[in-house]
Amino acid sequence: MDYERIADLSLSIDDVSTERLERETSSGFTRVTTEFALSGVGPDGETAVGRGEDVTYETADHDALAESGLPGSTGEYTIDSFSSHLESVDLFPAGAPDREVFRNYRRWGLESAALDLALRQAGTTVASALDRSLEPVRFVASTRLGDPPTTDRLERLRERVPGLEFKLDPTTAWDDSVVTALDETIGADAIRILDLKGQYEGTEVDTPADPELYRRVLEAFPEAVIEDPALTDETEPLFDDPAVRARTSWDAPIDGLEDVEALPWEPDWLNIKPSRFGSLESLLETLAHCDERGIRLYGGGQFELGVGRGHIQTLASLYYPDGPNDVAPRAYNDSAVGDGLPTSPLAPPLEPSGFRWTTDADAA
Repeated sequence: MDYERIADLSLSIDDVSTERLERETSSGFTRVTTEFALSGVGPDGETAVGRGEDVTYETADHDALAESGLPGSTGEYTIDSFSSHLESVDLFPAGAPDREVFRNYRRWGLESAALDLALRQAGTTVASALDRSLEPVRFVASTRLGDPPTTDRLERLRERVPGLEFKLDPTTAWDDSVVTALDETIGADAIRILDLKGQYEGTEVDTPADPELYRRVLEAFPEAVIEDPALTDETEPLFDDPAVRARTSWDAPIDGLEDVEALPWEPDWLNIKPSRFGSLESLLETLAHCDERGIRLYGGGQFELGVGRGHIQTLASLYYPDGPNDVAPRAYNDSAVGDGLPTSPLAPPLEPSGFRWTTDADAA
């Protein structure tokens, strides 16, 4: 397994610091994350810094972390022993998070920073350490249609980036006129993923099962990947067709290999969000399983504001570059559609470093 290639990398941490990041998004909310910086002596005797990002969604959790700081984690480790160390550390010292998965999000921020630092201290890159190559990354733009739903933002994006493909979140407001408008203005073949968000519980994006909506989008977008349906007595018959199952994907339920094996049927598609897994070992174990079983993958984003965006682009480049990756550069998440948007596929960096998509975190 690829984890064995990095597990014994030496890691020397002299200092741990945090930075609170904030930005308005295209989905109408203010995103806050925390970027971790782990510092230690590099191979040239100068200070090396590894960075990772905690994408926990509750602003209050980031504010509390900024006040309390993290428990001490300086010292000498390997990647594997640092991961074991984190298992015994309460990463939410100011109080338990609203959702348990946020513990994984924060742990991923620290483990990804540790990998970045260890690679820099070893004078190598993640691609070299894993014996893989960085490939151009195909990406889609993820956006919402608003309330009431319109194709306005999609059209503005298409004006600037002809041929751009999309990941969209259908809602109960998607009647026949919305579906027709999407087909006429964008084209059904440009809608690569439809995220039904039927597997979320207790979040602001929970979407109840709607058999009429499911039937409508399944018929109108016959080539699109259908993500996270809620399977109820009314909706499950729609997924009895093997052809429909073959384009069904899962995201929210997947925090590790056990979740993949517990799905109602063996999947053909999965959305990989590294932060959900918490540890590098859990992530790489799941990727190996998917490779062995022929499960197709694509990367998912969580409105990362810092190096986390580059991390998900790097993983897509290494493991699933041709998937409909929801890893578009951060400019696509701005509330206003700007000029000069990067086009798909993203070219890998000419001079990669550590566990980064670029050497400049702000360029990702």
